[in-house]
Amino acid sequence: MKQFLSLASTLLLSLSVFAADRPNVVVFLTDDQGWGDVSINGNTNLSTPHIDSLAEEGVRFDRFYVCAVCSPTRAEFLTGRYHARSGVYSTSAGGERMDLDEVTIADSFRAAGYATGAFGKWHNGMQYPYHPNGRGFDEYYGFASGHWGDYFSPPLEHNGKIVQGEGFIVDDLTDKAMEFMEANRDQPFFAYIPYNTPHSPMQVPDEYWDRFKDKEIVMRNREPEKERMGHLRAALAMCENIDWNVGRVLDKLDELGIADDTIVVYFHDNGPNGVRWNGDMKGRKGSTDEGGLRTAMHIRWPAQIKAGKVIEPIGAAIDLHPTLADLAGIETVNTKRLDGRSLKPLLLEANPEWKSRILVSSWGEKISARNQRYRLGNDGGLYDIRKDPGQRVDVSAEKPDVAKRLQAAIDRYKRTAMKGYGQDDRPFVIAYPDFKYTQIPARDGTAHGAIERSNRFPNCSFFRNWVNADDTITWDAEVGASGKYRVEIEYACPEKDVGSTIELSFNDASLRGKISEAHDPPLRGGENDRDPRKESYVKDFKTMDLGVIDLKKGKGTLTLAALDMPGSQVMEFRLLMLTRVDG
Repeated sequence: MKQFLSLASTLLLSLSVFAADRPNVVVFLTDDQGWGDVSINGNTNLSTPHIDSLAEEGVRFDRFYVCAVCSPTRAEFLTGRYHARSGVYSTSAGGERMDLDEVTIADSFRAAGYATGAFGKWHNGMQYPYHPNGRGFDEYYGFASGHWGDYFSPPLEHNGKIVQGEGFIVDDLTDKAMEFMEANRDQPFFAYIPYNTPHSPMQVPDEYWDRFKDKEIVMRNREPEKERMGHLRAALAMCENIDWNVGRVLDKLDELGIADDTIVVYFHDNGPNGVRWNGDMKGRKGSTDEGGLRTAMHIRWPAQIKAGKVIEPIGAAIDLHPTLADLAGIETVNTKRLDGRSLKPLLLEANPEWKSRILVSSWGEKISARNQRYRLGNDGGLYDIRKDPGQRVDVSAEKPDVAKRLQAAIDRYKRTAMKGYGQDDRPFVIAYPDFKYTQIPARDGTAHGAIERSNRFPNCSFFRNWVNADDTITWDAEVGASGKYRVEIEYACPEKDVGSTIELSFNDASLRGKISEAHDPPLRGGENDRDPRKESYVKDFKTMDLGVIDLKKGKGTLTLAALDMPGSQVMEFRLLMLTRVDG
């Protein structure tokens, strides 16, 4: 495993730059919102005036590209490098983590003297130092998992400690981001706001749902027969809630008197999470076709960027780390080769010199490549996006040289960026000297025997059906620092099954406790769904203090086992929380 102390952390010890006269930066990243889900792109089904205003008062990119799914886009934004280089190959169970020798945009801005905060869905590692607080962010509020099971006052975390959310989650995240801005109004700040909507479950406050529940949908997908109207309407309602919250942040910047000196960026993490209008493009979330990768991309900086410009050259999430550092006049502390390039000339110059480029997009075995005009699709077809944005006509026979060049770029990407892709021997870090808390969720565990997940999507799942005393839950783990750690467990167990003795062990250390209190809450979350979900429902689990365990630094298997089972099951399990008590 790579050294726990990241390169970024080492650099931060020696880099300190006074940043008083530099612009603030606010970055909005939405989850599963498509290019077509903003009204400035022509969708009359909804209205997004505040998001649109960022383009009208700043610039927008005509063709800006992200990844096919969530965690890869986040990694590419944070590092400025293709996600496959950074160890990200999945959206759960550890595959969403960026390698510890990767340096993030927050590392660069913090090294330059900025206050840094993230508020929302992280999705690039839960346990420190993969946690946001270990990747350059001084302040973090939100959830680190890939999706969440309830959007109304759910359990979240604040700098590693579990807290109770307040109200609708996107409103809550916005409140905390604005508090951060206000607290740091007298120094430059970098605020990353990765909202988790319109990702399912499709939950939104009544005010927004009521606008759409009976609304006639005029703009339709290219395959209207595949549209699910409940899901579609909920997604549009969630997008209007996002727009309202973007407006709140813009108003806060005005109130604080810092709007002119604040760079505001708005983009999405992949194509739409359902079949709905998306400009006739082929593909949606999970696809490496145009519709799965193209995102709205707006940048506003009143002090420097002239309003109303539409940028034609292609750009990508990998460009944002070098671009924002360049605009702010700071150095990226990343010593690795960046795949992105600074877009500053396109943003600030009237007639910039700009070298043509090829962008490669991958998700697993699905790979495509895009130059300024053509896309070589995962199906092997070549498409003239200028003439055929819907990718209906394969022109590879007419343009063999173009297809050859794009294929060569894909081959090069496979040899370099994808070297070792998906090969993962990184254990989960279960204790670390520089961080007090370690969350160890069911999501990251491996069930043995009859134990099963509550849902096939791990991110917000829990373990159930622990009906055999010999069954166990394990984690391939590494203790970062020897020490004593208080262990709390989140469980559920009906009255008739109370009494099992459980044991948590790691190498020579062990800790035992008894399930002595019944707690049998119902499944919930569905009461707030506007459309049936695919993800797990949730429960209000009970927290049990298991005691203090003395862990020794090193690798091993963390095991949760039952020593006896007087009833028909041991318990249902969601989470272990380790809190360092001797540091």
